[in-house]
Amino acid sequence: MSLPHVSRRQLNVFGVLACAAMMGFALYAERFLGLAPCNMCILQRFCVVALGGMFLLAAVHDAGTVGARLWGLAIAAVALVGALVAGRHVWMQMQPPGSLPSCGADFASLTEMMPLNEAVMKVLKGGGDCQAITWSLGGLSMPVWVVMALTVLGLTGLIGNFVLEGPARR
Repeated sequence: MSLPHVSRRQLNVFGVLACAAMMGFALYAERFLGLAPCNMCILQRFCVVALGGMFLLAAVHDAGTVGARLWGLAIAAVALVGALVAGRHVWMQMQPPGSLPSCGADFASLTEMMPLNEAVMKVLKGGGDCQAITWSLGGLSMPVWVVMALTVLGLTGLIGNFVLEGPARR
């Protein structure tokens, strides 16, 4: 039994759909399960949207070999940043309750009070508000699932854009 042929474009479209599914679940959890996203969750959402954007651009561009490899590196870099943010969130959740300083206001308010880079650093350094585990599946919190998903998507985008065939060149 052989595996079906998958092109780079199809792989990149799959990446877009996977990121859309992740965002869809995040919005479902917020709207229907009543889980308010903490500041770290908001940063992870930005990373997932950025990763979906990279996959979308790679799919639309459908570059040749060199371009596809550059897209693969870009996808891997964005996925790595997202996995590091989610990994930091996992670390925060593993700390004793109350041991981390509060991030302060919600992310939207922080960005109104200070430049974006300062708001992001405040969220990454704080985290007392992000320690609570309000949802889990199989004993794993949502940020753990995000780390795993972004790792798989990043490696898939990197390897797939390096080894799969792209458009036929005439």
